[in-house]
Amino acid sequence: MTRGSLRVYLGAAPGVGKTVAMLSEAHRRRERGTDVVIGVCDSHGRAYTAALMDGLERLPVRQVEHRGVTHVELDVYAAIARRPQVVLVDELAHTNAPGSGHAKRWQDVDDLLEAGIDVVSTLNIQHLESLNDVVEAITGLRQDDTVPDEVVRRADQLELVDMSPQALRRRLAHGNVYPAEKVDAALANYFREGNLGALRELSLLWVADRVEEGLDRYRTDHAIVETWPTRERVVVALTGGPEGRTLLRRGAQIASRGAGGELLAVYVTPPDGLVAARLEDVADLRRLTSELGGTFTTIKGADVAESLLDFARSVNASQVVIGASRHPRWQAVFAPGVGQRVVDGSGDIDVHLVSHELTRSARVRWQLGPELGRRRTALGWVLATLGTAGLTGILHVPGHWHDLPLEVLLFLLLTVLSALLGGLWPAIVAAVLGSLSLNWFFTPPVHTLSIADSQNLVALLVFLIVAVSVSSVVHLSERRAASARAAQREAAALASSAESLLGERDQLPALLRQAVDFFGVDGAAVVSRSDVREPWSVVSATEGFDVEAIPSASVLAPVDDRRSLVLLGRVLSGADRRLVSAFAARAGALVRRDELVEQARRASALAKDNRARTALLAAVSHDLRTPLASIKAAASGLRQGEVSFSPEDEASLLETIEESTDRLTALVTNLLDMSRLQSGSVTPRLEPVDVETAVSVPAAQLPGGDRVRLVIAPGLPPALADSGLLDRVVANVLENALRHSPGRQEVVVHASAVADRVQVRIVDRGVGVPEEAKELIFAPFQRFGDAPRAGTGVGLGLAVARGLVEAMGGTIVAEDTPGGGLTVVLELAAAGRPSPASAASPAQPADRMRT
Repeated sequence: MTRGSLRVYLGAAPGVGKTVAMLSEAHRRRERGTDVVIGVCDSHGRAYTAALMDGLERLPVRQVEHRGVTHVELDVYAAIARRPQVVLVDELAHTNAPGSGHAKRWQDVDDLLEAGIDVVSTLNIQHLESLNDVVEAITGLRQDDTVPDEVVRRADQLELVDMSPQALRRRLAHGNVYPAEKVDAALANYFREGNLGALRELSLLWVADRVEEGLDRYRTDHAIVETWPTRERVVVALTGGPEGRTLLRRGAQIASRGAGGELLAVYVTPPDGLVAARLEDVADLRRLTSELGGTFTTIKGADVAESLLDFARSVNASQVVIGASRHPRWQAVFAPGVGQRVVDGSGDIDVHLVSHELTRSARVRWQLGPELGRRRTALGWVLATLGTAGLTGILHVPGHWHDLPLEVLLFLLLTVLSALLGGLWPAIVAAVLGSLSLNWFFTPPVHTLSIADSQNLVALLVFLIVAVSVSSVVHLSERRAASARAAQREAAALASSAESLLGERDQLPALLRQAVDFFGVDGAAVVSRSDVREPWSVVSATEGFDVEAIPSASVLAPVDDRRSLVLLGRVLSGADRRLVSAFAARAGALVRRDELVEQARRASALAKDNRARTALLAAVSHDLRTPLASIKAAASGLRQGEVSFSPEDEASLLETIEESTDRLTALVTNLLDMSRLQSGSVTPRLEPVDVETAVSVPAAQLPGGDRVRLVIAPGLPPALADSGLLDRVVANVLENALRHSPGRQEVVVHASAVADRVQVRIVDRGVGVPEEAKELIFAPFQRFGDAPRAGTGVGLGLAVARGLVEAMGGTIVAEDTPGGGLTVVLELAAAGRPSPASAASPAQPADRMRT
């Protein structure tokens, strides 16, 4: 069965005319003889929309009751049974009522498509999943009804229903979108002109990207390689050199001249990866590309010009920016430069050759690879000169054991050895000296530069050509091998560094220690300063690093705009300096990561504070309002002269005022205590405190305090505590226990000595607390169950209690009460002497009901 096709009308906001466009399309198709039905469509009370729905067959819908509201949903089975050619389904992002076959309407649409039925639907841009956060940032509203982008991308036809913000606001003001009573609020909030403009831009850009994807598919399907300049795409070719910044800025200027221009930076590396720019230079160009709004791509290719043009054609680029050649013009006669080859092969792509500071001033040094070292080069020169003289002397030994062919081969061997040892130039000198020596000493007539036999002349010329050619090949091979060895060394070092850093908690100091070990220097550090006139400040350093030695450091490699990697000690070779760049780049990444972690930590702390502030406002707004309302009502009643109250009624009203005032006092006290604890301004004055007094006094002041029973162990020493703070702790814990003890069940307080500490156990017989919530109940603004109830407070009591106990050097935890309930265990240091009250009853524990 052929899958049905999907057509989606996309709009920037409600009211732009998506449903009208869908219904108009339905009438056009019906007039052409297509079987079109309405699966589900809501006119939202708009007369024009309702009139368009007339004349179209409507499928039966499902009516689902949920929380007292009747929801109208698409009946997928009725649509499949009816099997029309086209079904209209409004609001593709709609969330179905519970009990439906699918959670989302777009899933119902997918069932219709699988059944071979075409679907026409509507969607607002804010309902796309990928744009949900962006729309929330613009409008302040988060959409719960969303559609995965892939669903809309797969649509066979996507049509944008566009309308200017001014026209949409006029339509809204005329009552064509919402009822009159909602117009003012809509215009002042969601339908502000700025919001609508931003949503419209999102819609246009998203649809433009989909059109671009469709165009790319068409070009691929039809094997079209020619550039279609539908939008300005500027490719900037980078070598990693300092001219790259100039090229990127020029490319950004060109791309910005047209709407929707794109900047694409491309860096071409050889397939073997042996020759490349400095890592920090490439990273700097990557950052600049990002700042200019472009994208940075690295590709591999043996032929730079061909790779660059292939990339430009693959992205449908309209222009290429490349730097002017730094080579002398005469070299172009023998080998055209990359720029000239790009121009020759560009076809219909415009090529900009941009001059830069290095175009004339720079001189390219003829070097086919890394330096071989002074010692090897010197030995090569010695072999080329003294070796030639020595070989000539050996061949002058009397005898007939050699002739000209052998002599030529021996001098050729000497030339190859010179190339292996010292490189190209010693080998060329060896070849020239060898040819002269062969001509002077061994080619008749000897001791002259003239050659009698033409074959000998040809032999010498061939020798010179072969010697130079072989020397060049050997030189290039040796330098490639040296390059490979250096790359292998760098890769091994970086891999070892990365592997060892994985297990380190503080990776930046570990990286600096690795740099010290690897380069054999005395110290390493990452230092920072924002201005050259300021002294360096150390971000991280190895042990014993001398800040005063930074000006004389052997290496000062930039990490970013403000930081540098400093190595103290021996002077490094060129190969090591290249590896230092890799260490600096990694140090920069670690520094940025640490900064992001710190920013995330601060953001988390701010979010936590905001949540606490929100919880405080939510809780206090209720818990302040309730007692204040009670006080207001009781006081107003007592002041009414026309109403006479009996003494009992007056006493009841006064008691209400007193109880409400006590509740306000307790609330404000807890808030002040919590504020003091969080600011670190609580300084307890520790002294011996009698435990019985510390428990009985606050118990007597609490409502229901007659249900508190105190059990004191014999010989109980006084606790080392602040009497005022301990009073607050016991009052808060007892109030919590009384609140959660049902009926008239008593709360038992056991006080005993455990080793050198005093332990107070406050036991209730309430519902208890689950194991996973035992720590949460000590968090600020945390009620049990996290559900506010009248009179339950703001959830600060136990949080204040823990803070005060810990300030006095004690601990407070929650345990299960055997048989059900919660036991709060409070421990403080013992003062070292028994309390007078407990010493009077050595044989039996004091067991009293507090009243």
